[in-house]
Amino acid sequence: MTDPKDTINIENVVASTGIGQELDLQSVAMDLEGADYDPEQFPGLVYRTQNPKSAALIFRSGKIVCTGAKSTDDVHESLNIVFDKLRELKIQVDDDPEITVQNIVTSADLGRNLNLNAIAIGLGLENIEYEPEQFPGLVYRLDEPEVVALLFGSGKLVITGGKQPDDAREAVEEITTRLEELGLLE
Repeated sequence: MTDPKDTINIENVVASTGIGQELDLQSVAMDLEGADYDPEQFPGLVYRTQNPKSAALIFRSGKIVCTGAKSTDDVHESLNIVFDKLRELKIQVDDDPEITVQNIVTSADLGRNLNLNAIAIGLGLENIEYEPEQFPGLVYRLDEPEVVALLFGSGKLVITGGKQPDDAREAVEEITTRLEELGLLE
C-alpha cells in the first residue's frame, strides 16, 4: 500500500511581493513583450513565464502576485525573471524584494474509497462542512497545520491554505491518523 504522504503533489503556489512604487501599466504592457493588459477584464497586467511556468499579476500599486508555480523555488525563479524584465524597462526594483508565500495547494491520495457521511459524523461538525447536494467533497478545517482539506469519496484530497510544503505532509498525517482512529480507513 502506498503511503498517502508519498502521493502529495504541489499543484499551485501563490506568492506576493511588491516593488514599492506605482506603475503605469499601459506603458509597461506596451514595452513588456508577451504581457496581457485589458483593464476592462482585470485590473492587473498578466505576464507569463515559461520556464518555470507561472503567471505574474502586476498591479498599478506595484504589488505583484505570482500564481501557477509548482514549487516555492519556481516562485522565486519566476519572480526574479519578472524583476529582471522590469529592470530592463528602467523600473527601479530592489536587489532582493521580499517574497511571501500566501498559499500552497496540494493534492494527495489516501488510496481507498471514503465514506464521507461516516467521516462527517466521526470528525464532528465543528470543523466539517459536508453538503453533498452542493459540493461532492467534504471540507475539513484543520487547526494544526492551519489548512483546509477537501476529501472526496475516491480517497483523493486537495489541501489548500498551506504556507510551506510540509503543511501538506502534516495535514495528510493528521487526516490519516484521525480516520484510522475512527476506523474509517480500512
